This record gives sequence, C-alpha cells and structure tokens, in this order.
Amino acid sequence: MDQDTSNKLAVLIDADNAQPSIVEGLLAEIAKYGTANVKRIYGDWTSTKLRGWKDHLLDHSIQPIQQFGYTTGKNATDSAMIIDAMDLLYTGQFDGFCIVSSDSDFTKLAARIREEGLYVYGFGEQKTPDPFVAACDKFIYTEVLRSEEEADEDSSIQRMSTNELKQDTKLVNLTRNAIEASSDESGWAHLGQVGSYIAKQSPEFDPRNYGYGKLGNLVKAIELFEIEERSTGEGQSKAIYVKDKRK
Repeated sequence: MDQDTSNKLAVLIDADNAQPSIVEGLLAEIAKYGTANVKRIYGDWTSTKLRGWKDHLLDHSIQPIQQFGYTTGKNATDSAMIIDAMDLLYTGQFDGFCIVSSDSDFTKLAARIREEGLYVYGFGEQKTPDPFVAACDKFIYTEVLRSEEEADEDSSIQRMSTNELKQDTKLVNLTRNAIEASSDESGWAHLGQVGSYIAKQSPEFDPRNYGYGKLGNLVKAIELFEIEERSTGEGQSKAIYVKDKRK
C-alpha cells in the first residue's frame, strides 16, 4: 500500500496528544501513502490549550470535533475517536487509517482495523508506548515532522555518527537480517527489498530517526555494508544494492 496516492485514508488526530507544529509535515507524510479523504481532529475546543491548533484547521481543511471532558481523569477525546474510527471502518470506503496520538489507548483500535485488512499508520512522539507502535503497520515519530527551526533545536533527531550507528545493536542486526533475507546467492540485496523487510519487522523504523533522509544514506553511514549502484537499462535510472561486508 505504501507510496500509492490512490488509497483513501481517514486521518484522526488527538489534539490533546499532538503538537500543531507538526501539521504541515504530517499532511505531507500522509500524502506519501494516499489521499486523506477524511481529516478530523478531536478535543475540547472551548479550552485555550488548543488555541495553537485553531489557526491551522481552516488552512488544511481539518474538521474539528468538539468533545467535552465530562469527568476528571477520563479521556473523552479518546472514546470519541475510537467510536468515529469504527463507524468509518464499517463504511468500507477506506483503504487505511492514520491515527495521530502518543496515547496507548489506541492500541486495540489499531489492531482491530488491521484485522479488517486495512493499513494503519501511527504518528506520535518518541515517548509513545511500544504496544501502540507495534500495533501499527508503520509508525512515524512526529519529531521528524516538525518545522526545520524546531528540528534544529531537538537533540533527539540530530544525525548520529558512524560510531554511534555501529554501536546500535538493534539497528545493525535489523539491517543485516534484512539484507540476508533479501539477498541473492552472491549476497547482494536490492535496497528497496531491504527497506520493505525492515518495515515489516520494525514499524517504527525510519532513517530520519537517526538523522538521515534516505535508507541508502543511513546504510552507507554505518560503514558495515557495501553499496553498489547499478544501471537498470531504462535511461539514466539507477538501482541501489547492498551487501554485508562480512560476506
């Protein structure tokens, strides 16, 4: 389903658990996976806490859904999002859902949508609990979606050095396993297939989490893998292949 703009997506945003500074990056990211036919954002719009979001709603055609906090300690916004998501799911008109929140309360919802064969894209901060991340087909940390000014101030997404990357055992093993699973008899693997394998194994994987815009740049920076560009025979286009240097 990735990279198919014909897919119809429902975008549901938890205003209490998402920052307005991500809105442009968020919608640009969603556009990679399909068309946002529904864009709704949930919260108590009588509260001054959501004032930052109000400036973006008309500009990006996001429909605000009013949800009062009926009782202290209960998150009525979550309940409203879940009910709406199920209503939209049962219409059968969507190919996938984008759930924007860092709240683990949406774990079961994501799992339920996937049971119906639809894709679930999660968007949340790096503090998002692992169960919600794992319940999604793909999870994008919103730190990488902020404006450039804010990104420069956010140490969590600074580019990691080669030494730091090599010491990240999870990253190295994930990449090696993906290459091994995707490689031919000579040990070379097409980078696109490597990326697809990694995405299935780790929904939250994103080169931008390490400060690199592309998977190829990240793999190259690790310096444990060989990289080779090959002509596809179609004009000037190139295909990138990678290989474990230990092979």
